[in-house]
Amino acid sequence: MTLAPGGPERIQLCGPLVIERDGMRVESGLRGRQARLIFGYLTLNRHRSCSRDELAHAIWGDAVPEAGGADLNALVSKLRRTLGHEAIEGRSSLRLMLGPDAWVDVEAAEKAAHKAETRIVLHDWTHAWGPSLSALFISERLLLPGVEADWIEERRARLNEIHLRALEAYAAAALGIGGTELNAAVRSAHRLVRLAPLRENGYQILMHALAAQGNVGEALLVHADLSRLLREELGVTPSPATQAVHRELLRG
Repeated sequence: MTLAPGGPERIQLCGPLVIERDGMRVESGLRGRQARLIFGYLTLNRHRSCSRDELAHAIWGDAVPEAGGADLNALVSKLRRTLGHEAIEGRSSLRLMLGPDAWVDVEAAEKAAHKAETRIVLHDWTHAWGPSLSALFISERLLLPGVEADWIEERRARLNEIHLRALEAYAAAALGIGGTELNAAVRSAHRLVRLAPLRENGYQILMHALAAQGNVGEALLVHADLSRLLREELGVTPSPATQAVHRELLRG
C-alpha cells in the first residue's frame, strides 16, 4: 500500500503507525513493542544523536536485560533493514536521518498550532482556521498506542497541550469568522471548558460566541459558573480579561 506516489518520507506516530518512504508503506517491518519503541524514540529525538544507553533505557526502562547490548543491536539491524541502512547514522550513538522534506505528524501538529495562534493574534481568522484543524486532527489521536513508557507519557502530555492550544485557536477562528461557524465556536469552546476547566480563554470564547448567537443570558450563566468554580477551587475571582467580557455582556 502507498499513501501517495513518491514524495518525501511521512511518519505518523499518533494513531496507527505509518512509515512511508519513496511512496511505499514499510511499517510492517517494525512489528513488536520494542521495535516500535526504539523507532518512536529516535523519531521524536531525530534532531540529535542518542547514546546506546539512552536508547536501552527508553526501551527497557530500569530493567535492561543482561543481553541488552545484543538485543539493541538486533533492533537497530531491524530498523536498517526496514528503513534503509542510511536512515540510521552512527554506532555508539544513533540518529534517525530523514530528508529535508520529511513530514512527522507530531512536528506538523506543533507547527500548525503555532501558525494558527500567530494568525489569531493578527485577527486573520480565515488563515487560522485550517492550521488549527490540522493540529486538532493529529493531536486528538493517541501517541504510540499499544506501548507504554515514562517518556511516552511525557510526550503525550506535551501533545495534549498542543491539542488544547489548537482547540482554543479553532474556537477563536470560528468565532472570528462568525455566521455559520458560530455553532462550531460554541461546540469547541464547550469542549475546551470540559477539557481544561480552569483555562479562562475557553469561557471567554464561549461567552462571546453565545452572545453572538443572541443567547446573552446563557453567556452570563457561563460567567457565573466560572466564578463559582474559581472561588471553590482556588479562592480567586475571574481574570480582568474575563471580567471585561462580562461587563460587555451586561452593557448589551
